[in-house]
Amino acid sequence: MGAKLVNITNGVDGVFIENSRFNTTIISFNCYLPIKKSDIASNALLPYILTSCSEEYENFTLLNRRFNMLYGADLEVSVDKTGDTQHIKFSVSVINDRFAFDGSSIVLDATNLILSLIFKPRLNGKSFYDEDINREKRKMVENILGEINEKRLYAKNRIIAEMYKGLPYGISKYGELDDVEKLDGSDLYSAWQRLLLNSYVRVQVIGDVLPKDFFDTVAQRFADIPRNPYTDYKAFSTLEPSDTVHYVTDKMNVSQGKLVLGFTSETNGVNCYKFNVMTDIFGGGPYSKLFENVREKMSLCYYCSASPAVTKGHLLVESGVEFDNMERAEKEILNQLIAVQNGDFDDTTFEASIKSICGSLKSCNDSLGSLDSWYATRIFTDELVSPDDAIEEISKITKQQVIDTARGIKLHTVYKLIGEGSARDE
Repeated sequence: MGAKLVNITNGVDGVFIENSRFNTTIISFNCYLPIKKSDIASNALLPYILTSCSEEYENFTLLNRRFNMLYGADLEVSVDKTGDTQHIKFSVSVINDRFAFDGSSIVLDATNLILSLIFKPRLNGKSFYDEDINREKRKMVENILGEINEKRLYAKNRIIAEMYKGLPYGISKYGELDDVEKLDGSDLYSAWQRLLLNSYVRVQVIGDVLPKDFFDTVAQRFADIPRNPYTDYKAFSTLEPSDTVHYVTDKMNVSQGKLVLGFTSETNGVNCYKFNVMTDIFGGGPYSKLFENVREKMSLCYYCSASPAVTKGHLLVESGVEFDNMERAEKEILNQLIAVQNGDFDDTTFEASIKSICGSLKSCNDSLGSLDSWYATRIFTDELVSPDDAIEEISKITKQQVIDTARGIKLHTVYKLIGEGSARDE
């Protein structure tokens, strides 16, 4: 398996990742825009409208029928935050061209269909139709409310908002609920123009063969567009350590408390694998400090795990805790971090962590979707690093490097979600 990066046109790059393990090919259009409060809600809603109908296919039934004609091609869309960018993805999975009955290129046909959705939407002049907007707005509002109802996710979103208050990354990937509800046809038309004119675009193809003239076909779609693409997509800011720890407490009608600790680090770079290993030893697998001690031996949490945000350099420890155990759990989580900083973990734990992380990376090769996500989140580096490349680098990491990385971790914010009747309000 190899990866090649080519420039297609102004602000549009192409990546072909050769992989013959599967009978399918995945094509994804990854569009990156700066995170801005004024734009994030309309940017987030736009791809769902674009993929529900178009100028040629006026409703989803007709559109879905067309995808079924492409041997059951599977269309997906997503919105996320990658570093300081809003990442909008359109992807389609299709069978490899060699399986087509008539000798046509199913990959190219599916790509042209995605391009037609992006470039020729169903418009009402310089606006989108109200019925299309309102339908997708209802779905997005349900998604936002769903994240509020899922308290573990809600707590995670809340601490991110608090840690990055006033900074782009602190904004929800969908925007605020009120901002979504206010969107109209002209807002979405402006978002569409931003997508075409200003986004940095990376087109990824993962499959056995790249169809002839594939990237030329993509280039033709952009040929007549006066693009002024976003150029700072590789730059991402990390959070500065705080002199004082910020405490935030919310009260809701919950039976189980949520305790989330947010840490800054001295990590800077998506390929800083020492950060991943350190986090895993601290709170990853069943051999980790948080699992063995805070969860199992002390029984302070229903769950307790650490996760790194490599594109931002912060670390979160998420836990589900009884209200009365909040203070003890917080103290013991910090004690376990100190233990890692002091090198209080044996070679068996270190080797188990390396093996576990490498195993997870190997599994990326077992899924086209995982491979696609891997490369799509690595826009910050000029070098196309594969999961196998990462495994090689992780295998070289030493125990002392993990200790040094842990010593750069500093507590920034403590978030607590407690019951409405709880007396513990800090």
